[in-house]
Amino acid sequence: MAYEKIAVNYHEASEQLKKLLNLKGSPVAIRFAPTKADIPAGIPELDKTIRHCSMVNLARMEGKIFYAPAEKHECNGGAWSLGLKPISPTLKNGEFYFKLGKFDSDAACKRTIEKIPHLDTGETYATMYAPLETTPFSPQIILIVTTPRNMLKLAQSSLFRLGGRIHAEFSGIQSVCADATAQTYHSGQPNFSLGCDGSRRFSGIGDDEMVMGFPAEMLPELVTALPIVLGAAGSK
Repeated sequence: MAYEKIAVNYHEASEQLKKLLNLKGSPVAIRFAPTKADIPAGIPELDKTIRHCSMVNLARMEGKIFYAPAEKHECNGGAWSLGLKPISPTLKNGEFYFKLGKFDSDAACKRTIEKIPHLDTGETYATMYAPLETTPFSPQIILIVTTPRNMLKLAQSSLFRLGGRIHAEFSGIQSVCADATAQTYHSGQPNFSLGCDGSRRFSGIGDDEMVMGFPAEMLPELVTALPIVLGAAGSK
């Protein structure tokens, strides 16, 4: 008996998320392309070199659909965590973030970098982006940028069916690339991040917003649970 993948109406799911959470912009669909042949026909290459978090913002706020190979990724740390480029020597040894004043020592920085989630270098040819409601590809990761109150409701919706605990992982650096994208891809679990200085400076994440990444397989479950959670007697 042949296996048939469960069909998901991304447009309907996205519109429901936008309406229920009153989102500013769209949920963002992301997919890793191992080779150029894995990019669906008709998706254009990004015409400028920017950061992954800025690419997310293009899809989120401007409705752009595109793919970005390694040379279009400006942030080396982000490109490394997404499997596009090797880690730079100064990032690996802790010098980069230490010089930015983020850590008391290069050793503290190095210990943090060694725990940053990342795909193997060369595993990714390009990253693909689209607003969820118009995505031409099946996403692997979906990103939402929204308020802490909405993140609470998304966390509750994540636990609605099976319960348990949310185990968010972040370190205040590489939030959109490593925390929300690479970590979620590896774990198969939602992850919540406070954002980082780079993403807040370059990608339009507001001071009153956080970042969530979740595996696309969770989308039907979240969309089903969210209106129930929002309408619960004890919900604020």
